[in-house]
Amino acid sequence: MSFVVKTSKQIILMVALVALTGLTAWAGSHHEQPVAEQSEHGHHQEAPKGKPTPDEAIKMLRQGNERFVTGTSNHPHMDSARIIQAGREDQGDHAYATVITCSDSRVPVELLFDAGIMDIFVIRVAGNVVDVDEAGSIEYGLSHVNTPVLVVLGHTQCGAVTAVTAAMTGHGHPLECNIPPLVDNIQPAVQKTLDAYPGAPTRDIIRFSIEENVWQGIRELFMRSPSTRELVKNGQAKVVGAIYNVGTGKVKWLPEEQTFSILDDVEKDPQKTKNAMAH
Repeated sequence: MSFVVKTSKQIILMVALVALTGLTAWAGSHHEQPVAEQSEHGHHQEAPKGKPTPDEAIKMLRQGNERFVTGTSNHPHMDSARIIQAGREDQGDHAYATVITCSDSRVPVELLFDAGIMDIFVIRVAGNVVDVDEAGSIEYGLSHVNTPVLVVLGHTQCGAVTAVTAAMTGHGHPLECNIPPLVDNIQPAVQKTLDAYPGAPTRDIIRFSIEENVWQGIRELFMRSPSTRELVKNGQAKVVGAIYNVGTGKVKWLPEEQTFSILDDVEKDPQKTKNAMAH
């Protein structure tokens, strides 16, 4: 009788251990690759549970900037507990926005949105241009970190836009060899502004070009990224433009309707990239 009881206990213990091992393995794989439905093209159809909707994410960013401007920042997720959490958990379960902005030191992204560690997936490049590297980083932020919104954030007094404007109006100066290929994406924005405001003072051309450069970045993103187009068309993500004022700390949000207008134009453009996935 004692042998039977002992054997039964051993069997129960073995079953429990197997079940626990299986559950741990499942949890680990689930943690590393958040579950999401996919379309027939392999795009994520929904973010992990707990993520805000695109509109909710934009509201969070707006409210965070308002706190920053009024001196009432909460400084969330900046303590040692969050650092420990970041070492153990997937950013895809936490980050609620992707932001591409300029490398300018006057644009402190997390601070100006009153956000913290694992809150924002940040991409920085001079002039907040969207070329292949930046488009790929944005795709990662939207499709793998599962952020429901992308902000293309320009800023006042942008040195890259100023340099391109100076060069295109005959007031440029020699640049190091790698800078012109970096900022050539800004040229269409400046040219469009020059055409729209002939004879305008240079300071106004720069100001208008900074905003036009945001729209240029959104257009180039849509031209390069079929996956981003699909996410926006399906309502799973939003792409918004904004301008940060380095002198006031205030973010000016640009009309969302313009993003959809650009998307419509790109969809009609035969030169747009059509294959979403790498081969």
